[in-house]
Amino acid sequence: MIPMVDLKGELEILGDPIFKTLKEVLLSGEYILGEKGKELEKKIAQYTGASYGIGVGNGTDALYLALKALNIGQGDEVITTPFTFFATAEVIAEVGAKPVFVDIEEGTYNIDPKKIKEKITSNTRAIIVVHLYGQTAKMEEILEIAKEFDLKVIEDACQAIGTEYKGKRVGSLGNIGCFSFFPSKSLGAYGDAGMIVTNEKILYEKICMLRNHGSEMRYVHSMIGINSRLDEFQAAILLVKLKYLDIFLHKRSEIAKRYTNELNKKLKKPPIFCDRTHTFHQYCIEYAKRDELALFLKQNGIASAIYYPIPLHLQQAFHYLNYKAGDFPITEKVANNILALPIFPSMTFQIQDKIISTINSFIK
Repeated sequence: MIPMVDLKGELEILGDPIFKTLKEVLLSGEYILGEKGKELEKKIAQYTGASYGIGVGNGTDALYLALKALNIGQGDEVITTPFTFFATAEVIAEVGAKPVFVDIEEGTYNIDPKKIKEKITSNTRAIIVVHLYGQTAKMEEILEIAKEFDLKVIEDACQAIGTEYKGKRVGSLGNIGCFSFFPSKSLGAYGDAGMIVTNEKILYEKICMLRNHGSEMRYVHSMIGINSRLDEFQAAILLVKLKYLDIFLHKRSEIAKRYTNELNKKLKKPPIFCDRTHTFHQYCIEYAKRDELALFLKQNGIASAIYYPIPLHLQQAFHYLNYKAGDFPITEKVANNILALPIFPSMTFQIQDKIISTINSFIK
């Protein structure tokens, strides 16, 4: 079976330096909030163009802590997209605020800035912008709206590390940027891990305390926080993989170009824009007979995946928000048609050719 992600193939490339750095951590006896974590925070901040980085337990915690740092809670509203992983809106509810959904653009699958203003109320405090699949949202328009209405902007860049918008890397464009290092991500750990970046020193200092039980000094707690600290093993692994990130992103781009050029023209493929990059955490196509195509691929030894089959406004967990089918027609159409194809840096053109020829043989 050709997998969606080939972590074993990646380990064959990076195994020696990764095993070496894990041994260094073991010999150091330093496992939490150590030197590897500090180095990773500094390098991710530099990579994204932000002033500060804060390592956390995972991408979900990154989003949660971002909201907590901005004092968003009961009675507040946060605007976001219904077409994203559950965690994006889950954390809004978790802090006691209300998720308010806005439909997406057809091409990018990201929140449509033209539809944001109509959802802003006196209770709106922030916008969580998702850069889905490695494609940026229209940040210039969104930041202008945020400035006009005095809203904070949190970037959910969990799928988009390295993606650029008008020459700047995502994560550093809003007030706070959040990254996930889940193993399947473009920069993935070998377990859960995450990172927050910001240019604001006050937010940096507050998030550092929030991730560590609200404590700056041991046994002294100035606020209620959580335990969400990036461990040294994951930080060490990520430091090794960060050195190869741009090379791997380039390989993803080359694979994506071949998909775009060689797949049947009846498929809708991801657009590329001159003012931004796409890092292709996922390569997604749209096809009306999506489920039949996915089954055909499986029968021919090729994995595929649907991100995401049930939009957030139709999830049972958000039933209390009183959304219904038809409220976000573009999101619902995309959810019925979208299919992600295998893409990973160690993919050979021979493997990709099999995927392309299999898909093209199915489409009449």
